[in-house]
Amino acid sequence: MSRPALRLTGRSSSHFTRVAAIFAHELGLPFELVVVHDLASVDAATFGGNPALKVPTLHVGTSSVFGTENICRTLVELAGRAGDPRIVLTESIADTVIRSAQELVWSAMSAQVQLRVGLSVAKLPADNVFFVKAAAGLNGALTWLEQHLDDVRSRLPASRDLSLFEVTLFCLLEHIAFLPTISLEPFVRLREFASTFGERASARKTPFRFDPVPSAPNKETP
Repeated sequence: MSRPALRLTGRSSSHFTRVAAIFAHELGLPFELVVVHDLASVDAATFGGNPALKVPTLHVGTSSVFGTENICRTLVELAGRAGDPRIVLTESIADTVIRSAQELVWSAMSAQVQLRVGLSVAKLPADNVFFVKAAAGLNGALTWLEQHLDDVRSRLPASRDLSLFEVTLFCLLEHIAFLPTISLEPFVRLREFASTFGERASARKTPFRFDPVPSAPNKETP
Protein backbone atom coordinates (compact mmCIF):
# COMPACT_ATOMS: atom_id res chain seq x y z
CA MET A 1 0.00 0.00 0.00
CA SER A 2 1.21 3.50 -0.79
CA ARG A 3 1.89 5.89 2.07
CA PRO A 4 -0.18 9.06 2.42
CA ALA A 5 1.42 12.28 1.18
CA LEU A 6 3.32 14.11 3.92
CA ARG A 7 3.49 17.86 4.38
CA LEU A 8 5.54 19.54 7.08
CA THR A 9 4.52 23.06 8.09
CA GLY A 10 7.55 24.82 9.49
CA ARG A 11 10.63 26.87 8.66
CA SER A 12 14.07 26.02 7.31
CA SER A 13 15.50 28.25 10.06
CA SER A 14 13.72 26.34 12.87
CA HIS A 15 15.60 23.72 14.88
CA PHE A 16 12.31 22.07 15.86
CA THR A 17 11.39 21.75 12.17
CA ARG A 18 14.84 20.46 11.28
CA VAL A 19 14.59 17.62 13.80
CA ALA A 20 11.44 16.38 12.08
CA ALA A 21 12.99 16.87 8.63
CA ILE A 22 16.08 14.85 9.57
CA PHE A 23 13.91 12.02 10.88
CA ALA A 24 11.93 12.01 7.63
CA HIS A 25 15.10 11.85 5.52
CA GLU A 26 16.67 9.16 7.71
CA LEU A 27 13.51 7.05 7.46
CA GLY A 28 13.18 7.51 3.71
CA LEU A 29 9.91 9.43 3.89
CA PRO A 30 9.55 12.19 1.27
CA PHE A 31 7.68 15.29 2.36
CA GLU A 32 6.74 18.78 1.22
CA LEU A 33 7.81 21.71 3.39
CA VAL A 34 5.05 24.29 3.78
CA VAL A 35 6.84 27.43 4.95
CA VAL A 36 5.51 29.63 7.75
CA HIS A 37 6.58 33.13 6.77
CA ASP A 38 4.80 35.18 9.45
CA LEU A 39 5.80 34.07 12.95
CA ALA A 40 3.91 37.02 14.42
CA SER A 41 0.61 35.69 13.10
CA VAL A 42 -2.06 34.74 15.64
CA ASP A 43 -3.99 32.72 13.07
CA ALA A 44 -3.67 28.97 13.68
CA ALA A 45 -4.05 28.36 9.95
CA THR A 46 -0.66 30.02 9.43
CA PHE A 47 0.88 27.25 11.53
CA GLY A 48 -0.82 24.39 9.76
CA GLY A 49 -3.78 24.48 12.12
CA ASN A 50 -1.72 24.25 15.31
CA PRO A 51 -3.76 26.13 17.95
CA ALA A 52 -0.59 26.76 19.99
CA LEU A 53 0.80 28.80 17.05
CA LYS A 54 4.02 26.82 16.90
CA VAL A 55 6.02 24.89 14.31
CA PRO A 56 6.26 22.22 13.12
CA THR A 57 3.00 20.49 12.19
CA LEU A 58 2.97 17.26 10.21
CA HIS A 59 0.06 16.65 7.85
CA VAL A 60 -0.57 12.99 7.06
CA GLY A 61 -3.35 12.93 4.50
CA THR A 62 -6.17 14.76 6.27
CA SER A 63 -4.68 14.32 9.75
CA SER A 64 -2.40 16.73 11.61
CA VAL A 65 0.26 15.96 14.19
CA PHE A 66 1.49 18.73 16.51
CA GLY A 67 4.87 18.83 18.24
CA THR A 68 8.33 17.70 17.17
CA GLU A 69 8.55 14.58 19.32
CA ASN A 70 5.07 13.43 18.32
CA ILE A 71 5.97 14.02 14.68
CA CYS A 72 9.15 11.94 14.99
CA ARG A 73 7.19 9.15 16.64
CA THR A 74 4.60 9.27 13.86
CA LEU A 75 7.27 9.19 11.16
CA VAL A 76 8.82 6.10 12.73
CA GLU A 77 5.41 4.42 12.68
CA LEU A 78 4.77 5.44 9.06
CA ALA A 79 8.13 3.97 8.08
CA GLY A 80 7.11 0.66 9.65
CA ARG A 81 9.86 0.85 12.26
CA ALA A 82 7.85 1.21 15.46
CA GLY A 83 9.54 -0.90 18.11
CA ASP A 84 12.75 -1.17 16.10
CA PRO A 85 15.58 -1.02 18.68
CA ARG A 86 17.80 0.75 16.16
CA ILE A 87 15.51 3.81 16.31
CA VAL A 88 15.89 5.28 19.80
CA LEU A 89 13.06 7.52 20.98
CA THR A 90 12.67 8.90 24.50
CA GLU A 91 10.41 6.05 25.55
CA SER A 92 12.75 3.44 24.09
CA ILE A 93 15.19 3.40 27.01
CA ALA A 94 14.55 3.27 30.75
CA ASP A 95 17.71 5.19 31.60
CA THR A 96 17.40 8.25 33.81
CA VAL A 97 20.62 9.81 32.53
CA ILE A 98 19.47 9.69 28.91
CA ARG A 99 16.02 10.95 29.87
CA SER A 100 17.51 13.84 31.82
CA ALA A 101 19.84 14.67 28.93
CA GLN A 102 16.91 14.73 26.53
CA GLU A 103 14.93 17.01 28.82
CA LEU A 104 17.86 19.43 28.97
CA VAL A 105 18.06 19.51 25.19
CA TRP A 106 14.34 20.29 24.87
CA SER A 107 14.68 23.01 27.52
CA ALA A 108 17.69 24.50 25.76
CA MET A 109 15.88 24.50 22.42
CA SER A 110 12.97 26.40 23.98
CA ALA A 111 15.36 28.87 25.65
CA GLN A 112 17.04 29.47 22.29
CA VAL A 113 13.67 30.43 20.81
CA GLN A 114 12.82 32.69 23.75
CA LEU A 115 16.11 34.54 23.43
CA ARG A 116 15.95 34.92 19.66
CA VAL A 117 12.33 36.04 19.56
CA GLY A 118 12.51 38.22 22.65
CA LEU A 119 15.80 39.97 21.98
CA SER A 120 16.31 39.90 18.21
CA VAL A 121 12.72 40.03 16.96
CA ALA A 122 10.78 41.87 19.69
CA LYS A 123 13.84 43.98 20.68
CA LEU A 124 13.05 43.63 24.38
CA PRO A 125 15.74 44.57 26.95
CA ALA A 126 18.32 41.86 27.57
CA ASP A 127 18.49 42.66 31.29
CA ASN A 128 14.89 41.55 31.76
CA VAL A 129 14.94 38.73 34.33
CA PHE A 130 13.04 36.47 31.90
CA PHE A 131 15.89 36.59 29.36
CA VAL A 132 18.63 36.59 31.98
CA LYS A 133 17.24 33.35 33.36
CA ALA A 134 16.71 31.88 29.88
CA ALA A 135 20.35 32.56 28.97
CA ALA A 136 21.59 31.15 32.28
CA GLY A 137 19.46 28.06 31.81
CA LEU A 138 20.71 27.57 28.26
CA ASN A 139 24.30 27.88 29.41
CA GLY A 140 23.67 25.54 32.33
CA ALA A 141 22.09 22.90 30.09
CA LEU A 142 24.98 23.05 27.62
CA THR A 143 27.53 22.85 30.42
CA TRP A 144 25.88 19.71 31.81
CA LEU A 145 25.66 18.17 28.34
CA GLU A 146 29.32 18.99 27.67
CA GLN A 147 30.32 17.24 30.88
CA HIS A 148 28.09 14.20 30.40
CA LEU A 149 28.01 13.78 26.61
CA ASP A 150 30.33 10.76 26.47
CA ASP A 151 28.45 9.01 29.26
CA VAL A 152 25.05 9.69 27.72
CA ARG A 153 26.06 8.44 24.29
CA SER A 154 27.68 5.33 25.76
CA ARG A 155 24.31 4.42 27.26
CA LEU A 156 22.60 4.49 23.86
CA PRO A 157 22.44 1.18 21.95
CA ALA A 158 25.63 0.65 19.98
CA SER A 159 23.58 -0.76 17.09
CA ARG A 160 21.41 2.37 16.74
CA ASP A 161 20.69 3.90 13.37
CA LEU A 162 19.11 7.04 14.78
CA SER A 163 18.40 8.55 18.19
CA LEU A 164 16.15 11.45 19.08
CA PHE A 165 18.70 12.70 21.60
CA GLU A 166 21.48 13.02 19.06
CA VAL A 167 19.28 14.59 16.39
CA THR A 168 17.86 17.19 18.76
CA LEU A 169 21.27 17.97 20.25
CA PHE A 170 22.76 18.44 16.79
CA CYS A 171 19.94 20.74 15.69
CA LEU A 172 20.24 22.78 18.90
CA LEU A 173 23.98 23.29 18.49
CA GLU A 174 23.69 24.13 14.80
CA HIS A 175 20.91 26.60 15.55
CA ILE A 176 23.02 28.42 18.13
CA ALA A 177 25.82 28.64 15.57
CA PHE A 178 23.34 29.86 12.93
CA LEU A 179 21.55 32.37 15.18
CA PRO A 180 23.90 33.02 18.11
CA THR A 181 22.58 33.64 21.59
CA ILE A 182 25.54 32.42 23.64
CA SER A 183 29.05 31.38 22.66
CA LEU A 184 29.71 27.72 21.87
CA GLU A 185 33.46 28.24 22.25
CA PRO A 186 33.72 26.58 25.71
CA PHE A 187 31.86 23.45 24.62
CA VAL A 188 34.57 21.47 22.84
CA ARG A 189 32.92 18.03 23.03
CA LEU A 190 29.59 19.38 21.86
CA ARG A 191 31.15 21.16 18.89
CA GLU A 192 33.06 18.01 17.91
CA PHE A 193 29.86 15.99 18.12
CA ALA A 194 27.97 18.49 15.94
CA SER A 195 30.75 18.48 13.36
CA THR A 196 30.71 14.69 13.09
CA PHE A 197 26.91 14.37 13.02
CA GLY A 198 26.77 17.09 10.41
CA GLU A 199 28.45 14.75 7.92
CA ARG A 200 25.30 12.60 7.74
CA ALA A 201 23.35 12.90 4.50
CA SER A 202 20.19 13.93 6.38
CA ALA A 203 22.05 16.81 8.01
CA ARG A 204 23.50 17.97 4.70
CA LYS A 205 20.02 17.96 3.14
CA THR A 206 18.55 20.19 5.86
CA PRO A 207 20.90 23.16 6.36
CA PHE A 208 19.56 26.10 8.29
CA ARG A 209 18.59 28.95 6.01
CA PHE A 210 16.06 31.74 5.78
CA ASP A 211 13.18 30.81 3.52
CA PRO A 212 12.69 33.38 0.76
CA VAL A 213 9.57 35.47 1.15
CA PRO A 214 7.28 35.06 -1.86
CA SER A 215 7.19 38.16 -3.98
CA ALA A 216 3.93 40.02 -4.24
CA PRO A 217 2.11 39.54 -7.56
CA ASN A 218 2.47 42.34 -10.00
CA LYS A 219 -0.55 44.62 -10.11
CA GLU A 220 -2.13 45.12 -13.45
CA THR A 221 -1.93 48.63 -14.78
CA PRO A 222 -5.25 50.23 -15.67
